[in-house]
Amino acid sequence: MSKEFVIGLIGNPNCGKTTIFNQLTGARQKVANWSGVTVEKREGFLKRNGYRIKIVDLPGIYSLSSFSIEEIITRNFILNDQPDVIINVVDAGNIERNLYLTTQLINIKARVVIALNMFDEAESKGINIDTENLGTLLGMPVIKTIGTKGKGISELIDNIIGVAEQKSDKYRHIHIPYGEDIELEIKKIQNIIWNDKSISERYSTRWLAIRLLENDNDVKEKLRDYSNFNEIEQQSELSRITVEKKYNDNISNLLSDVRQGFISGALKETIKKETLNKIDFTEKIDSFVMNKYLGYPILIIFLWLLFQMTFTLGELPKLYIEKSILLLSSLLKNFISPGAFRGLLTEGIIGGVGSVIVFLPNILILFLGVSLMEDSGYMARAAFIMDKFMHRLGIHGKSFIPLIMGFGCNVPAIMATRMLENKRDRIITILINPFMSCSARLPVYVLFAGVFFNHMAGLVIITLYFLGVFFAFISARIFKFLFFKGESAPFVMELPPYRMPSAKTILLHMWNRSSQYLKKMGGIILIFSIVIWVMSEYPKSTEINERYNLMLTKLETQYTNQINSITSSHENNNDIRIQLSQEYTTKRQKLLDKKKDEVIQYTFIGRIGSIVEPVLRPLGFSWQMGVSLITGIAAKEVVVSTLGILYNASSGADASGEGDILERELLSSHHGITPLTAFTFMLFVLLYIPCVATIAAIGREIGWNWAFFSIAYNTILTWIVCFLTYNVGKIIGFS
Repeated sequence: MSKEFVIGLIGNPNCGKTTIFNQLTGARQKVANWSGVTVEKREGFLKRNGYRIKIVDLPGIYSLSSFSIEEIITRNFILNDQPDVIINVVDAGNIERNLYLTTQLINIKARVVIALNMFDEAESKGINIDTENLGTLLGMPVIKTIGTKGKGISELIDNIIGVAEQKSDKYRHIHIPYGEDIELEIKKIQNIIWNDKSISERYSTRWLAIRLLENDNDVKEKLRDYSNFNEIEQQSELSRITVEKKYNDNISNLLSDVRQGFISGALKETIKKETLNKIDFTEKIDSFVMNKYLGYPILIIFLWLLFQMTFTLGELPKLYIEKSILLLSSLLKNFISPGAFRGLLTEGIIGGVGSVIVFLPNILILFLGVSLMEDSGYMARAAFIMDKFMHRLGIHGKSFIPLIMGFGCNVPAIMATRMLENKRDRIITILINPFMSCSARLPVYVLFAGVFFNHMAGLVIITLYFLGVFFAFISARIFKFLFFKGESAPFVMELPPYRMPSAKTILLHMWNRSSQYLKKMGGIILIFSIVIWVMSEYPKSTEINERYNLMLTKLETQYTNQINSITSSHENNNDIRIQLSQEYTTKRQKLLDKKKDEVIQYTFIGRIGSIVEPVLRPLGFSWQMGVSLITGIAAKEVVVSTLGILYNASSGADASGEGDILERELLSSHHGITPLTAFTFMLFVLLYIPCVATIAAIGREIGWNWAFFSIAYNTILTWIVCFLTYNVGKIIGFS
């Protein structure tokens, strides 16, 4: 039986923690939320020499204070779950800043192994680190790693096992000395804590004493139920006043200075720096991409290339998936007798889910491009480039990071606003985040842009993305004017060096994000496809069928008699006979189209469509498009699956027909959809009510009053913008 260990992975943002996590766990990962909070939690597993090791990827943080939910989550995991080992990922190029977190891990009495990551970049800058000596001074193994290349990972795992088994000669617990006066006060607090042994059995008393000196409210809450809490609190307050009075400074500043001094002393003993006469690679690139004249054009070009590649490169695999779906549907049609069950499978499930899953290649390519931008370091530059422009609109510079995340999914992007200290900035950023065009909207864009704009599809899609950003900024300005006065805080952001992402890391990032898209296929989209198909089939009307069958019979009799009459009296006049046959075919098709429309409008879905049609008709939308917008509130991909089912039903064919039925139906003159209508519809999908998950995230984060405000504001704004777009477009002759 294998022995199991639990390992926590911790580090500063941009230290390469995610890359190390991917190297350790590969594809053996799962994503969930931390208990009680909506912050993402990732876990993975690895096996080595009979050991089964669970790796928990903790949020990226700079310290173990209690100022953010991420810091509290990380600290509680270490204190409550008591992992066997903590892997502290440290950026070798920024080692002094990164080791501040390490000193807090020492205080908390965690067993730590340092992964000194990206040491090759440090060496290229002339920084040479004596890891053996540094490990001795810190009391923990220090392993050189290059996460992107997998170097040092095997040695890292061996040291994790050694420390977990308490067999490592490199691990020893040390104390960071805070000076005679502060140590005396720490000891006074500890002496009182020791009066209740149940506290010392659960927590490091030294760490508790230090945090109480710093007036940590979260630690106070942890101790509140213990019998000697009042005595502990009184001594902590007295000790803090004593120290601050003696040194005439805040206790947090004093302790921070000691930690920084400890780090500086350790690094002075272990680091040698060489002076290299060469131009820094990062500075060279930044001179172009962050140039005040070139920065914006380069960003626009990158985004245009991303969306153009998303459309063009995804077209061929999309075609193969379409053919596979048609083949599957055809096979089912051959093996299953006609009836409701076959209709449900071919038109409902395959027609609905299939109409969305064909866009998986486009989603994969989009996430590939986004992962490249993130992992290379360019995404941070994009945030920096946009900061000045955003600040003029009253948005905090840090807000750009959650907004960029919104291009993937609005839900985690809204949760990421917790990094904003100012409540006003956080509310504004959350309210405008739904205007960021999430990946769920991409299938709608690819479908309509591909059908109606063909070679200009990439340009149309990037225009929509920029329109989303434009309306987000305008809305931010409105919200600031109406609800929030005052200036935003200045933007401070670390710019990581440029790095060449590894193929493994990029593919894992791409798969982790795209797997969420696939999960929707088997969940909400499948359910809605079945529900929409049932609602588009029932109830059935015998009266409509009988009435149109009678009309079709009369029409056939009328033209048969005319053709026979002409044929008998004008044996050589084939032109008149052909003309009558064509007239008959045209009139018959019109009757069939009217019959199909009446049949589906009699169903539940048709009745819903008739209710929303008067509201959306001024925008040029058919009732089918209106229904798809309603179901799209559940998830934006459902817009496409709904259209796939409704237009499939109105075409009278099942998913086994030749070619792509949905695309052919959209182009059919019978439905009256023009390029102008298509663009207006895509604009509506971009701006209107966010999906249910996003609404719930807004409600949880800033209150349900703001969630309902978001619904009302987005609905009104979307209708006005789309009404003007469609009608002005008609006036100027765009169709």
